[in-house]
Amino acid sequence: MENSTQIMSFVLAMYVNLGHLKYLCFTVAMLFYLSVIFANILLIVIITLDRNLHEPMYLFLCNLFVNEIYGSTSLLPCLMVQILSETHEISAFFCFIQIFNIHTYVAIEFGTLTIMAYDRYICICKPLHYNVIITKRIVQKVILVIWTVSFVEVGVLLSFTINLKRCRAVINKVFCAHHLVVELSCSSDRTVSLIHDLVFGLIFTVAAPVSYISFTYVKILAVCSKASKETKSKAFDTCTPHFISLISFVFACFYSLITQRFDMFSVPYPLCVFLSMYVVIIQPLQNPVIYGLKLSKIRQACKNLLTLKASQL
Repeated sequence: MENSTQIMSFVLAMYVNLGHLKYLCFTVAMLFYLSVIFANILLIVIITLDRNLHEPMYLFLCNLFVNEIYGSTSLLPCLMVQILSETHEISAFFCFIQIFNIHTYVAIEFGTLTIMAYDRYICICKPLHYNVIITKRIVQKVILVIWTVSFVEVGVLLSFTINLKRCRAVINKVFCAHHLVVELSCSSDRTVSLIHDLVFGLIFTVAAPVSYISFTYVKILAVCSKASKETKSKAFDTCTPHFISLISFVFACFYSLITQRFDMFSVPYPLCVFLSMYVVIIQPLQNPVIYGLKLSKIRQACKNLLTLKASQL
């Protein structure tokens, strides 16, 4: 194991011997994955088919739902394979693919939540200029930029890591995490990867978007404090699901960042495993539910679609 070229796979050490329970865990994971796929595709189809939802806000939501499918797919199929595995090994190639997918998912999620906050800020604080500032063409360009920048940034991040000499092969997690893979390195130049990981993971991906979103909410609250009840109600209805989604995602990301850098012996093992997967399991299932329930236009579109299907039977 001293020669880095001999390490062609990693061991995901947080999996335990579940015995016959592994089939139950596999079934639960599969049900979670199918639920995520069904819920997000359903809302994507609804937004696509209903022309009343072809507005910037719902186009951003559609992008968010596409990203939820992408994020859950980066973990859950591999998770199901590992649950049934006896060795819990993953090849270095697939490990880096998983790191790339999960990091880009997180970056795209924060990017989408940030531009959605800006969209609500313009809609509530500058309603007369909304149709000029936020157009469908601009929405398409912004979504393209979010995906492109995320892919390039994560690609650069991994370029510092993929060729590092590795002396160990045990990752103390149920999936591959960039920081932990860097920690396995015995190279003297791994400092660059750790610094880039910190800058990308904490400042660029999390802190900057959260700071900007907080700024927009302060502005929105300032306007709502002087607005009519109707304006307050509209702002509350459209901002509440976004706020819940943001808080949930920030918690999951900060937990992941902390646990990758500090030992969390005080956290019960099952809870530690669950929270480590929260960002790519619960978040993709939660978002279509809260947006579907809270936004009246989506609820109405669902009713219209179900009514149409029922009338055709």
